[in-house]
Amino acid sequence: MPSANNRRQIAAEATQRSIVEAASRLFLAHGYNATSVSQIAAEAGVAIQTIYNAVGSKRDVLSRVLDFAAAGERSPLPVPQFMREQAQAEPDPRKIIAQLVAFWRGALPRTAPVFRIIREAAAADPEIAALERSRAAQRLRNYRQAATLIAQRGALRNTITVDQAAASIFAIGHSDAYRALVLEGDWHDDDWAAWVQATLENALLEP
Repeated sequence: MPSANNRRQIAAEATQRSIVEAASRLFLAHGYNATSVSQIAAEAGVAIQTIYNAVGSKRDVLSRVLDFAAAGERSPLPVPQFMREQAQAEPDPRKIIAQLVAFWRGALPRTAPVFRIIREAAAADPEIAALERSRAAQRLRNYRQAATLIAQRGALRNTITVDQAAASIFAIGHSDAYRALVLEGDWHDDDWAAWVQATLENALLEP
């Protein structure tokens, strides 16, 4: 039987998930600016104060919506944690790139609509504009870790730096490219994944 602490943690995670899922539905249907905290509370079936206690401000809720969309079934486990552990255990640089592609392939269909919500809200809300910048910087730091692992395995092209490699990962795996090519374009998901894998290998790895 779970301990009292474990039961409280399970209950807290369930409450947070219900809030995040409710907010996600409302943000996708109506946008960030048109959705109020009281509407999120009503959709989740909780008190308004519960949202502030369990997640934080409306901006924090949007950030958690992105976290949960990125992690998928692994949420609330942070994406950087499980991606770092997976990459550190992989000696083959091409397979490290393949891990990134596999992650994006699963996550981008979920996160691209959330990134659109963030971008639209950022145009009118300085707090969301700051969130957009901070999350982009966070992704770049995460990709720098992947680039560092490739360099440590002696496979990074000697014509680029780790920072340049991280920027290449950031740009090629960006949600805007996936949205334009796959969600709004006529590329098949398989074609996109093959292109990303080949492009990153050519950009990052020694021949």
